[in-house]
Amino acid sequence: MALEDFAAEMDRCSQCSYCKWIPFDHVKSWRFAKNCPSVSYYNFNSYSARGRYAVARSLLHGDSGVSETVRNIAFTCMTCGSCDVSCKICRYNLEPLEMVRELKFKLVEDGQGLEAHRAAIAALHTEPRSSDRSKAGRGDWANGLDVRRLPSEKTEVLFHAGCRSSFDRNVQPTARAAVQLLKEAGVEIGILGDREACCGGRVYSMGYRDEFVRLARANIAAWAEAGVKTVMTSCADGYHAFKRLYPPLGSQVEVLHTVQVLDRLIREGRLTLRSTVPMTVTYHDPCHLGRQGEPYVPWNGVEKKIKAQIVVYEPKRPRNNGAWGVYDPPRNVLRSIPGLELVEMERTREYSWCCGAGGGVREAYPEFSQWTASERIAEAKASGAQAIVSACPWCERNFIDSLAATGERMQVFDVVDLVRKAV
Repeated sequence: MALEDFAAEMDRCSQCSYCKWIPFDHVKSWRFAKNCPSVSYYNFNSYSARGRYAVARSLLHGDSGVSETVRNIAFTCMTCGSCDVSCKICRYNLEPLEMVRELKFKLVEDGQGLEAHRAAIAALHTEPRSSDRSKAGRGDWANGLDVRRLPSEKTEVLFHAGCRSSFDRNVQPTARAAVQLLKEAGVEIGILGDREACCGGRVYSMGYRDEFVRLARANIAAWAEAGVKTVMTSCADGYHAFKRLYPPLGSQVEVLHTVQVLDRLIREGRLTLRSTVPMTVTYHDPCHLGRQGEPYVPWNGVEKKIKAQIVVYEPKRPRNNGAWGVYDPPRNVLRSIPGLELVEMERTREYSWCCGAGGGVREAYPEFSQWTASERIAEAKASGAQAIVSACPWCERNFIDSLAATGERMQVFDVVDLVRKAV
């Protein structure tokens, strides 16, 4: 698609501001009622989905040009998709998330991308990873695990560690624990090691569509060569990329997140949790595992108007409102741990607040990114939890960095970490 394909939506946006809040019937307090980090932080309408529709319309019709302000408005969007959910539930079936992505794509194609993002993209031309380490050591995180290395060894189930887990020592233990748990439960898996490429999800959210396609095709080709039929990952970014962005490029593999597999193994009795973990925790839904973790059904029908004003779609247009993301498996796993109490934050499931790491914001707007994480930590503390638990290394690292910057105290875990304690 292109930005021009959203021209009708730009006209149809009623500027109602529902995109700035979680649905009102789910609001539990004024303090945690907002859903859009950028408009909450910058406190100006243009930084909301409503405002971005207006900015995109102005650019499309030639009423304004690209300025530093316009670029900031576009690239401070974390593409968390919360506005998209609220628009579909409260008002119209518009696609603000897809529109903002197209806005970023257009700016990048026109040479208006951000320097902070260009540096990361430039590295991908020589080393296919979105971190600051050489690809040569990408498989080192699994040293000593006795795991199969593809494609020289064969297995139909691949564990994709991802960039963060491959190189960040703060979250590497989670990837190792995931592999150990799977092997102990009798799941035979393999890794690509140094041949593993970045999933491309973060590249896509920064506006670099061509780079994403290049990385995706490299992974799809590597999977085909190795005979992979199922891809598992403990990274929400990777899950989203493989589940929603790869199929249009020809990927046909089954995609599973580690929490889905652990949930099944526990229910089947293949993984027994014996040790008590006396702790009160709250679970943070990663955007890419939650509301953007549901299968995306694109619509390619015809839009018509009845009596020049009532809009109808033929065939009926689906509502991808985030309700079918991966919400229950991580909670099932946590509730299975002896001694552990799970309490919920006010904004949960498809209405969750973003961790602040997505959309290229962590790379280009670090203060805003950390503020967003600190807001989520404040909400976690208000729940009475001792620790915040998630299922994405990017979320966890952003929480860790925010806590270090603010001096606040709270424990951060991955679901896998707590399961490992309980086995």
